[in-house]
Amino acid sequence: MNRNAILSPELTMPKHIMLRLCQFLLALLVATGMAHAQVPTPAATKYVRASMEIETRSPAPGDIVTVAIVMDPKPGWHDYWENPGDAGTPLELAWQLPAGITAGPLRAPVPDTLIVSGFMNHIYKSKHAFLVDLKIPQNAIAGQNLDIKVDARWSACSDLVCVPESATLSVPITVGAGSIDKSDRTRFDAWRSALPVPLDRNALYAINGNRIDIAIPYPRSADADRVWFFAQSENLFRYAASQSARRNGDWLIVSSEVKEPFAGEIAGLLRFNDAQGLDVRAVPGPIPTGGVAISVLGKGAAVEGQETPLGFGWILTFSVLGGLLLNLMPCVFPILGLKALSLAKMGGDEGEARRDAVAYTIGIILSCLVLGGIMLALRAAGEEVGWAFQLQDPVIVLLLLLLMVAVTANLAGMFEVSGIGAGEKLTRKGGMSGSFWTGVLAAVVATPCTGPFMAAAMGASLLLPASLALLIFAGLGFGLALPFLAIAFIPLLRKRMPRPGPWMVRFRQWMAVPMALTSLALLWLTYQLAGFTGLMIGGTAALIILVGLFALGRKQKAGSPRKIVVAAMLGITVAAALIIDNVPILAPAPQPMKNGSLAFDEEQLAALRAEGKPVFLYFTADWCVTCKVNENAAIDRTETSAAFAKAGIQTMVGDYTRRDPDITRFLAKHGRSGVPLYLFYPSNADARVLPQILTVNDLTALLE
Repeated sequence: MNRNAILSPELTMPKHIMLRLCQFLLALLVATGMAHAQVPTPAATKYVRASMEIETRSPAPGDIVTVAIVMDPKPGWHDYWENPGDAGTPLELAWQLPAGITAGPLRAPVPDTLIVSGFMNHIYKSKHAFLVDLKIPQNAIAGQNLDIKVDARWSACSDLVCVPESATLSVPITVGAGSIDKSDRTRFDAWRSALPVPLDRNALYAINGNRIDIAIPYPRSADADRVWFFAQSENLFRYAASQSARRNGDWLIVSSEVKEPFAGEIAGLLRFNDAQGLDVRAVPGPIPTGGVAISVLGKGAAVEGQETPLGFGWILTFSVLGGLLLNLMPCVFPILGLKALSLAKMGGDEGEARRDAVAYTIGIILSCLVLGGIMLALRAAGEEVGWAFQLQDPVIVLLLLLLMVAVTANLAGMFEVSGIGAGEKLTRKGGMSGSFWTGVLAAVVATPCTGPFMAAAMGASLLLPASLALLIFAGLGFGLALPFLAIAFIPLLRKRMPRPGPWMVRFRQWMAVPMALTSLALLWLTYQLAGFTGLMIGGTAALIILVGLFALGRKQKAGSPRKIVVAAMLGITVAAALIIDNVPILAPAPQPMKNGSLAFDEEQLAALRAEGKPVFLYFTADWCVTCKVNENAAIDRTETSAAFAKAGIQTMVGDYTRRDPDITRFLAKHGRSGVPLYLFYPSNADARVLPQILTVNDLTALLE
């Protein structure tokens, strides 16, 4: 940190102390995420069950035998076609075959469409089979036992969350006469009937701007409605664009949009009627004009009941608004005080104010991108994590604790961070560096909060491609920094800032109080995650750091060398992190429930709803300041408890302090990636999502 971020204007000293602590913290966050992403725990195949079947277990030498990779999604879940569309990943197979046996290409059934948040996915939502032909070598010996094995990977997704799944599938065969049981033949024939039929002639296409017309040979006597063209060639079409179709004699013409003009052959699949399909190869050529319009899949039963999709522009807008409103959340108040102090020090210096605000913004946005990227990587590796996942790791909580202890000591005047009078250029560089790291700190401290608008944006980010999801996180950071950008770049707002003066010293000292409270909260969270051992490690390390900083301040006043003290404190920080990393994270201990509340259990919730009992369900965490404020101000109040008891409302609490896959999935179902979340289930009615800042009146009004 530096004099522009958190310190009084008249004192100076090396800025590398707090700077390196922050660097160490950010590096550790990245390293932790990479470590989890590189060594994933295999995901259990719970949502799309996979199995392998073979048409005959006794193929003859030289036979071609068909293998089926059978996928069976749970209700509400799906997997993907060969070209998944805007998001998702297709089935990937790595064969382990006996010598001489070869596998042909994967043949996929006709897919369905699904639009989520304005993005088109090509999916399967019911039981289906991918078929592969295996060639048995001519020199295979009758009676020879062989094992057909394949490693399969796929994405299992609901409308709100995706989970990577995998399985090793195998089936034994014995080289024999090649006989096929009648029931096996019938089952495989049914799966073959779900495959698209290769078209015996080329289709034609023409591109005009971003519009593409594809003319597909199709007999005028054959019925065709509810058509849709699935592009097998990737990254050429705008998958979510509307399609239209018409018939002209022996041609069926489908119109859609492409990202940009292209040339050459394109591959695709024409779906029509009840999931029938044609494999299409199209080349440039003239398109018949006129014809009679026919219905397309996007306006048929396949998408009935879906809500109007929320476009990416709105999602990005919500992320910016969510970041802006995050400034009103209690967890961000201490950092806002530091930033206000730095702006006040600048007085009327317009250039310095703007450089400071830009550096602060860059720090916030980069931190949000890092944290968001780690979360996406962990989820891609099969981890059930949500926003603020880092505060479920005792190592990161310990480092934040020691950082907050150092900031508290600095604000209290125990030691100072500043330059050594290296001139205007160095001082200005230090100021921007300090603003950058203040932005980093603001983003890290703000992550436990989920504010209005932010919930929808964070929930949608879990479904978007990684590049677009990262834009959502960047938008959140931009919104969080927006007030200070406005003050820096709008002279009228900047003129209303108080001028530098003696009040700043007192304000700085008072700011040590919320920072000290934040440190105590982090120490308590360390205890919650790692028990008494974690409490002792965190408390001892914090005490040693305080003593070291006191010694540093004494040496600073005396002008003595201080490198040994700084090195010792960094050594203590590293040692404490390494020690606590080996302390097992405690399983959630049974917590005494208040006022007859129940611990979150989705099955019990379903049972209560089946009984017609009204339920107030909320999710909280020890590291969520907003959660605790709502509990003290509204939920745990006597008048609320009395009103709930009178109305027979059952309270249920989900504790998200530690990672809990069940809670993560439940939050995702409601479009959330973090806490708080407040839900009210009236008798025999759907859930109502309550505001994220609660009052007693909000809760007692539920009785009405």
